[in-house]
Amino acid sequence: MAENQKRTRRANGESAIYVGADGRFHARVPMGYKDNGEPYRRHLTRKTREELVEEVKKLERQRDAGSARQPGKPWTVGKWLEHWVENIAKPTVSENTYDGYEVAVRVHLLPGVGKHRLDRLEPEHLESLYRRMQANGARKAGTAHQAHRTARTALGEAVRRGHAAKNAAALAKPPRMEEDESEVEPYSVEEVQYLLIEANRRRNSARWMLALALGLRQGETLGLRWSDVDLDNEYLKLRRNRLRPRYEHGCPEASPCGRKAGFCPGKKQVRRETKNTKSRAGRRAVPLPGPLVSTLRAHAATQARERKVAGNLWIESDYVFTKPLGGPLSPNTDYHDWKRLLEDAGVRDGRLHDARHTAATVLMLLGVPARVIDQIMGWEPGTSASMRARYLHVPDAMLKDVARKIAEAIWGTSETSTVDKNQDNEV
Repeated sequence: MAENQKRTRRANGESAIYVGADGRFHARVPMGYKDNGEPYRRHLTRKTREELVEEVKKLERQRDAGSARQPGKPWTVGKWLEHWVENIAKPTVSENTYDGYEVAVRVHLLPGVGKHRLDRLEPEHLESLYRRMQANGARKAGTAHQAHRTARTALGEAVRRGHAAKNAAALAKPPRMEEDESEVEPYSVEEVQYLLIEANRRRNSARWMLALALGLRQGETLGLRWSDVDLDNEYLKLRRNRLRPRYEHGCPEASPCGRKAGFCPGKKQVRRETKNTKSRAGRRAVPLPGPLVSTLRAHAATQARERKVAGNLWIESDYVFTKPLGGPLSPNTDYHDWKRLLEDAGVRDGRLHDARHTAATVLMLLGVPARVIDQIMGWEPGTSASMRARYLHVPDAMLKDVARKIAEAIWGTSETSTVDKNQDNEV
């Protein structure tokens, strides 16, 4: 360490200022050492000595702060984003996070600001891009926000590595986000009962019971294995999430099938099936109500019969919920099954995630303590209050009951009220 500091001090010596044959003032500023250990200097030139001295001081401050651009051909924004998303972000973030970054880079940032030099990108360039994205309602503000967050992360890494002096995205103002006027309306207890009656007629009926009664996320439910389920002690452990599959073509290049990769006859899965939950709160034990325990026991017996009938065609996987011949369920297929369940049960349309809102609200109505709700739903302690604000919905019947109690406390019941509605109460 001491030797490196000595070498840095020797390299960062005084800047040599001289007048060149062109009559301009020149300076060679020591900048440290290249990656191969060789010292290097930056050459600056200005018309006046005062201008040059000011630029030299500015560059020396950047050098000492570690934010000066390294030697070599400067990065364009596009080249840096492509390098960052594939070589820096991809190995270190989850598949879903990478997908969001990749789309924001490829679809929005590369065409919008990719040709700018990285060290000359300004906040105004990004703000102009955000306005163009939303012009004539082409994109929602949320899409511009996703591009903004991606740019801020990518450019922050460029600054940290000395490829740019400032993070233009951190200075840029993203578009204003307006609150969605449509409030999530959880399903009523009666609607949940209709759904469960219909689910009982279907294969994998316990899958929908877990969603409506316990609020399990789609990925948690589809990633559940029998080794995570303890029916004797009536609980299950959540450890992982099922990922959306991604495929590549398996057909020969000489004779392509002409279909999308997901429909290629020889398609190859290029993404792992599951990933571990990203937070400690997500790895949790969830209690199983008695009817759910009975349903899961019946489900296990049915799956054993399916395995026996399928014979060698069965794909062994230990998943609780599988395809008819084994193997994990596809999230896309699961989504369409939910939509058909709503239609067949005669219940209003809604998102699959609305079942999670429903379960959280039912827990609140049952008077379950907030700490236990957080445990069942898998909310982090630091964010649990905000999550409860998003997911716990107060039904109209509860509001009316509160209004009745307020009326009784202040004005008394109709039998004991001291106010005569028929008399003139003016003093």
